Amino acid sequence: MPQEKESTNSTTDRRAFLKSVGGVGLALASLGGMALADEKKETKDQCGMSPNEDLMQEHALLNRVQLMYDEAVRRLKARADLDPEVLKGAAGIIRHFVEEYHEKLEETYVFPKFEKAGKLVELVSVLRTQHRAGRALTDTVLALSNRAAFHDDKRRAKLVETLSAFTRMYRPHETREGSVLFPALRDLMSPQEFGEMGEMFERKEHEILGAEGFEGQVKVAEGLEKKLGLYDLAQYTPR
Repeated sequence: MPQEKESTNSTTDRRAFLKSVGGVGLALASLGGMALADEKKETKDQCGMSPNEDLMQEHALLNRVQLMYDEAVRRLKARADLDPEVLKGAAGIIRHFVEEYHEKLEETYVFPKFEKAGKLVELVSVLRTQHRAGRALTDTVLALSNRAAFHDDKRRAKLVETLSAFTRMYRPHETREGSVLFPALRDLMSPQEFGEMGEMFERKEHEILGAEGFEGQVKVAEGLEKKLGLYDLAQYTPR
């Protein structure tokens, strides 16, 4: 009988030990999983936004300015009130943000990738030509953003023509970049090169646009939209 009791106690002890070890194992596995999740999150945070995401986000701001141009055209045609400083501010976003920053990135770092690889060369050539045409149009918009021009039939008509030409060109321009060019960019680069380009775009953003970067330009656009009565998104919902 004493031997049977000893055997039972031994079995109980072994079970308790295995349960204890199993608990420690589960705890370690849980900690390992948490560490892995933290590592993945850190890696994702370090990678930041891809070049494609960055460029497409910037197109959204270009679209917001084009809505302002549409409203300016409507008011100029109707001889309604239009603050020249608001139109000049919208053209200023195009000049500084789109032309001096966004397009320079494309011309310096994106387009050459395709030209070197011999891919989409004809498309890139048209895009470069349109960039040059866009800058000439912006010169005209800035020159005519004043009340004297607004009240002169000939110059007002020229401004309407210029604003309309800009939006007519840039809407298909950006859709072709977004649906054809940008998706093909990743295939021309290794994952490391693609990541490095994204990091470089981030640095350039703050070098050229200042500490607030893209977000600062969005704030400027929001202020202009409010002055034009365009900021409330709900107004565009069909009723």
